[in-house]
Amino acid sequence: MLTRRQVLAAPLLAAAAPRTRNVLFVAVDDLNTDVGCYGAPVITPNIDRLAKRGIRFDRAYCQYPLCNPSRSSMLGGRRPPRTRIMENSTWFRETMPDVVTLPQLFRENGFHTMATGKIFHSGLDDDKAWVEGGTPLLRQAARTKAQQKDREKTADRYLALDGPESDTLDARNAQRAVDFLKQKRDKPFFLAMGFAKPHVPFLAPKKYFDMYDPAKVELPPDFAAEPAGSTPAYRPNFDIFIRRPASRDEARRMIAGYRAATTFMDAQLGRVLDALDTSAHREDTAVVFFGDHGFHLGDKGMWSKQSLFERSTRVPLIVSAPGMVAGKASRRTVELLDVYPTLAGLCGLRAPAGIDGESLEPLLAKPDAAWDHAAYTFLRRGETMGASVRTGRYRYTEWDGGAKGAELYDHDKDPRESRNAAADAGMAAVVKHHKELLAKG
Repeated sequence: MLTRRQVLAAPLLAAAAPRTRNVLFVAVDDLNTDVGCYGAPVITPNIDRLAKRGIRFDRAYCQYPLCNPSRSSMLGGRRPPRTRIMENSTWFRETMPDVVTLPQLFRENGFHTMATGKIFHSGLDDDKAWVEGGTPLLRQAARTKAQQKDREKTADRYLALDGPESDTLDARNAQRAVDFLKQKRDKPFFLAMGFAKPHVPFLAPKKYFDMYDPAKVELPPDFAAEPAGSTPAYRPNFDIFIRRPASRDEARRMIAGYRAATTFMDAQLGRVLDALDTSAHREDTAVVFFGDHGFHLGDKGMWSKQSLFERSTRVPLIVSAPGMVAGKASRRTVELLDVYPTLAGLCGLRAPAGIDGESLEPLLAKPDAAWDHAAYTFLRRGETMGASVRTGRYRYTEWDGGAKGAELYDHDKDPRESRNAAADAGMAAVVKHHKELLAKG
């Protein structure tokens, strides 16, 4: 029998228990903010419906605009200067052997962790994270010159697929997530779902390409045939239009292909959300949806990732959690790193000491809550190191600590980052403040 003290304490114990029992963690490769709920002319009804039941973060940023460094940073809870990963070939446990990754934390606390699709970078998975799923460790050899030439020949392509949609990689991985959600479980779960599209090449069933007429695609106002500058801020194109200019018609076709691939991915997300909604887990599962970095689509003459401009560093981030505000947007400046402490807190877990990032829980309860945190992104360009800090109004970037250039953009007046104001006499105080922030970050 319960004592009187136990009876009186029971309501307090119930109130203190976390409402979030499970996590659905959705990572998307190369997805920028060109989705419907962010104001883009792209058909994404399922991302949009997720935003209606959660918080959409309008100023969310990756910590490195490339897959492996971004994911290693986010899932390891450390900024790139601490991970020491700046490319796609280093396994994070080589530089951080004792790190406790986000899914590993959940596994070690009794959660059933499952991965389907790309979560860590391809072939560089976490050997301590998954009860189910995941991939064997497989290092990628550097491309030979012949392989690089072949890649350049096939880079500027997209393909409307004629076969069954169920045969595609993203559809198969989504089906694994659907099957997982249909199962009855005694343990809480951490289900990680990774989508490959819209990563190049832009492949999708034909019906998705039929939704976008290239002739009606508007090019960005700062479109250029080739990269518009030669400072460290710019780089030659890769993935798309490698070593050659892009005509306006070619650019429209590639943008249409990116949108088709995005809409196809959104349809697969819809299947997973439907499975969650019809399962027993709907009311106690937090959902996190994000892109691992941004993506240029002809703006400033650049394509793909790896710049420190807004287009390459800003990402979509949506968080839906039981008991939290729904259908709102937050304009606070946040980082992908913040997801780690957020999910740990929502599920009542203690995050490891020393991780970077701040829990987003205050913003999930009140999207405009006081928030005094900047977002940091890093990029190594050959031997040159770039570091960028984003605050509510400004982006400030230094190359080799300013020795090879500095940039300041006022997003209230110049949202496309077309005019570098770092040398303006009237901006000296702003530059000084942001230099201090970079030193902290």
